[in-house]
Amino acid sequence: MSELHAFATAMRLGSFTAAATHLCVTQSAISRSVARLETHFGTKLFNRNTAELTLTARGREFLQAIEAPLMAIEQASEELLHSRKVRSELVLSAVPTFSSMWLIPRLRDFQHKHPSVTLKFVPYRKDEDFTGKVPDVAILTGLGPTQWPQLDCTYITGRDVVLVCHPDRAARLAQGGPAALAQQPLLSHVSSPERWMQWFAAVGVVDAKPNVVATLDQVSILLQAAIADMGIAIIHRCLARDAVESGELVIPFDIPIELQRGYYLCSPPQHASMPSLLVFRQWLLDMAAQDQHKPFVRCQAV
Repeated sequence: MSELHAFATAMRLGSFTAAATHLCVTQSAISRSVARLETHFGTKLFNRNTAELTLTARGREFLQAIEAPLMAIEQASEELLHSRKVRSELVLSAVPTFSSMWLIPRLRDFQHKHPSVTLKFVPYRKDEDFTGKVPDVAILTGLGPTQWPQLDCTYITGRDVVLVCHPDRAARLAQGGPAALAQQPLLSHVSSPERWMQWFAAVGVVDAKPNVVATLDQVSILLQAAIADMGIAIIHRCLARDAVESGELVIPFDIPIELQRGYYLCSPPQHASMPSLLVFRQWLLDMAAQDQHKPFVRCQAV
């Protein structure tokens, strides 16, 4: 193939020198390639006794026969290269709070480790069903395969939760224990109203009647409400780190609790083997594992 390519390029450009420049090889390499073709076929393809290259009759017939197939091979090769570039782009949507508080701060590490993969974010849809052209994959919050049996789901993080509240409120909770929280103002998330009952059950408080004073629709707003001392919130441990380590919030009872809902990387089955998705999934799992085993720098638990 290299000999055929050298022959066709030299004839198209009119000289061995021009062909060598185009193919990024030496002029002698082009000459040797054509000579090997002539030896192989036992016939002369070029006239070399003139100021420019001209084809012999046999050479002209041969070029006409191979030119179209060579062009088709070049075009197919270009399309394959282009398709590889397209596949290195991963179209992604993600829960906004998770994106801003956990994913984005870590993406520089992903870019450093995988510079060939480009992430393209598109608007998040809570009930993503992948019926459109985008996204390839989505980070959703929910129950995973039991909620989306038609999707390929990988748990990333988020089921581990902690209580957070204003430092002044934490000091007042020191003597009451977990059971006393039922009388405190509690903050809830609209998508998981059952979370407080699950938490009380997990710590052994039966028949609790949580005093929910506000139900909010974003984890970031829950955090801000707790910082403003509106009440106590249950927050994904992975999203509470910055506020706790800064001292804006404290963990009144650092009791390890794992609830049902978490953040999942979800995609339709036909996307599951995309190389860019596989790389991104493994990176997410690695980051989540690091985060899970990293203790809080500052944790003023009672």
